[in-house]
Amino acid sequence: MQSPSSRMPEQFASTRTDSVPTPAGSVGPADTDARLTAELVSVLSGARRRALRDGDAQVDTAHLLHSLIEADPEVRAAFDGGHQVARVLGYLVQRSIGYGLRWQGTVEDSGAVPVVRDRTVPGWAPPAVTALTAAMERAARRGDPRAGGLDLLAALAADRQCRAVEVLERAGVDARSLADRLA
Repeated sequence: MQSPSSRMPEQFASTRTDSVPTPAGSVGPADTDARLTAELVSVLSGARRRALRDGDAQVDTAHLLHSLIEADPEVRAAFDGGHQVARVLGYLVQRSIGYGLRWQGTVEDSGAVPVVRDRTVPGWAPPAVTALTAAMERAARRGDPRAGGLDLLAALAADRQCRAVEVLERAGVDARSLADRLA
């Protein structure tokens, strides 16, 4: 039996249980998976598994960052060397084993984007849904029908108040500079 946070609720535009979290009325077609590379769909699946394993109520931007760095070599190459990647993963691992960052086990709300109640997605932190939407919009602006890992990394790095940026900065990564390079 699946836990409630691993099932896609009925208000999602897509009916597949492994689909991307997309509230009804969001930008794009009903089948959001078609707007993501297969690798990015796999990253989202990994983030969901990580949140469940960690006992977190929602998939947040730190879960997305962790899964993204582990799964996507292009994302790892976007950092200034392997030492930065190692430090970021170190903070993320500390969190997943219950040490480190003060927000372990709490719900993320960066406050950077006002929460619109009809766009909330059970099991997903609003900043995580916002980052996924921004990644798809970024891909569309450059004429690519599918968002990839670098699109999601750019969206995460651009939200100055999300958990992913907190992790990046604690690891010595200038998130603003990273977002600018990816733009």
